[in-house]
Amino acid sequence: MGLRWGDIRINTPSMTHRFPVKEISRQAGVGPATVDRVLHGRAHVSPQTRARVMAAIAELEGQEGQLAARGRRLFVDVVVEAPRRFSAEVQRASEAVLPAIGIAVFRPRFLFQEVMGETEIVDILERILKRGSNGVCLKARDLPGVRDAVDRLVAAGIPVVTLVTDIPGSARAAYLGVDNLNAGRTAGYLISEVIGAQVGAVLTTRSQESFFGEDERASGFAEVLATRAPGLRVLDAAGGGGVPRGTSDSVEAALEGVEDLLAVYSMGGGNEAVLAVLEEGRHVPNVYIAHDLDSVNRRLLAEGRINFLLNHDLKQDMRGVFLAIAAHHRLYQAKDGFRPSVVQVLTPMNVPV
Repeated sequence: MGLRWGDIRINTPSMTHRFPVKEISRQAGVGPATVDRVLHGRAHVSPQTRARVMAAIAELEGQEGQLAARGRRLFVDVVVEAPRRFSAEVQRASEAVLPAIGIAVFRPRFLFQEVMGETEIVDILERILKRGSNGVCLKARDLPGVRDAVDRLVAAGIPVVTLVTDIPGSARAAYLGVDNLNAGRTAGYLISEVIGAQVGAVLTTRSQESFFGEDERASGFAEVLATRAPGLRVLDAAGGGGVPRGTSDSVEAALEGVEDLLAVYSMGGGNEAVLAVLEEGRHVPNVYIAHDLDSVNRRLLAEGRINFLLNHDLKQDMRGVFLAIAAHHRLYQAKDGFRPSVVQVLTPMNVPV
């Protein structure tokens, strides 16, 4: 590849990119010598570190428009526990909004995993604390260890902004994402309008019981059903992580012996897996409501397999994340603070292009 220290040429099937070793090192959060070993294919590098370096190069490719910009540089660690389809949307939204934010040069470092336990999340946040950061965007479960780790980051001067699901008992700087309580109420309203006075079951799915945002959705949903559709009993399937196998298992368990399913409210994703279980069990709900306009849900909505999609402007959310971090560093003043996104109700008739 013609590699030399300090000025690395990286060949990909599509084009050639040039990034200094120091730039890759800062983006990856590892030493220059480690980057050199990865790029030369040398030994004594863990698979995780090798993957992090290659991910950093991919991130730099997405940030090339900002690399030449002058101004204060803010490294932001974006840590997300979610299925890949949603994490990809987070990265796309970030890269779309950053060129238009002229108050600083933001350099996001993405760390995405589909499922992370409490210890794993805490270890990641501790590593960020140790190597330093200008801010953290966090989508994680509301657990005691995570709250404590967030508080340690904030005490060290590293602001934390939660995304989509909150950690309200922590010292986080702001929450950006959909108004989850109102989203659940909206789902309850839509289902009650379709189902009316019928008696039967409604299936709710959550990716994890400890995601605060999904708990809020469930609370708002139950509140509206209690008054508008008292004939519906809720069957809760939680813990599938939004990934196919786990989602299928939790839904199958919740639907065992059920013959009167009338509706589905999918709060935690994995809709292809949910629909496959429904089809196998010959369940035909009158209405199916899901969250987030990712590529899979866009297709399912167009096919009529999802009736309503509750969405929020992820680009607006990510812009708010970076501005909240900038506000901590006194580079931006938020006149009205930062507020949750308004819930958008999408149907096959009004999907954004």
